[in-house]
Amino acid sequence: MRARDFLLLVLVCLIWASNNVLSKIIVDDWAVPPVFYAALRFAVVALVMLPWLLPMPRPAWRILLIGLLMGGGNFALLFIGLQTTSPSSAAIILQLGVPFTIMLSMLMLGERVHWRRGVGIALTLLGVLLVIWRPEGLTLTAGLWFVAAAAFAGSAGAVLMKRVDNVTPFRFQAWVGLVSVISLTLCSALFEQGQWVAAQTAGWPLAAAVLFTALIVSVGAHSAYYSLIGRYEANLLAPLTLITPLATIGLGVWITNDAFDLRMALGAALAIGGVLIVALRPRPATALLVDREQR
Repeated sequence: MRARDFLLLVLVCLIWASNNVLSKIIVDDWAVPPVFYAALRFAVVALVMLPWLLPMPRPAWRILLIGLLMGGGNFALLFIGLQTTSPSSAAIILQLGVPFTIMLSMLMLGERVHWRRGVGIALTLLGVLLVIWRPEGLTLTAGLWFVAAAAFAGSAGAVLMKRVDNVTPFRFQAWVGLVSVISLTLCSALFEQGQWVAAQTAGWPLAAAVLFTALIVSVGAHSAYYSLIGRYEANLLAPLTLITPLATIGLGVWITNDAFDLRMALGAALAIGGVLIVALRPRPATALLVDREQR
């Protein structure tokens, strides 16, 4: 990989990581309702991507379901979880997306699991279990459940996306944005309160954050990342994207004062090590793990 492209990938991963910490600040410190915040993000994405909306990918039901899973479902669940979960813990729990993707690809795409991938899955699960372990036993809080559900939704959407042909990244983002803003706006109206009061209280920093997460993260970083996918093999890119959870942990400890002890360190090492084993496998199917990499 050329040095310029490597630095671009590092920048993309740092943008994704900073967005995780920023989202924690928005839904926790600023008390902005999480589904409402996700709706604002995708409203900007849908507006910017509007010129690429048509023609609609076929079959229509599949692209709509993918939009719900990878857009509204994934991000709304993550933001709900971040209300009560630290970015560091969330970054480790999100690594469940790799075993989720593999297991769903076995069920839906007929893929087989080699022993090496099985070891990687086992290490990832062991790392996650260590993160949620407490002296009194395993404790999976409500926030961590939501983060795990976000990982599952993103993985399910990624597997479904493998069955959609000839859809450009911009058209895909256009439909994810449109489907997400409609569904999330409805959900926020039904289940949340005080959205606009919270937005007015947060003021211009919230507006700046929404523009950052929509334009820089969703449009800019994703476009740069897809350009790298077009130039390099997935087996090279997938391991390097592990910079994202590592940077999230570092930024979480630095900015949001996340607790990070030896147990968390060991859990992170096991989970990320398991993902690395899966990502470094020689077969090209690792592209599926690259496709689900989104923030």
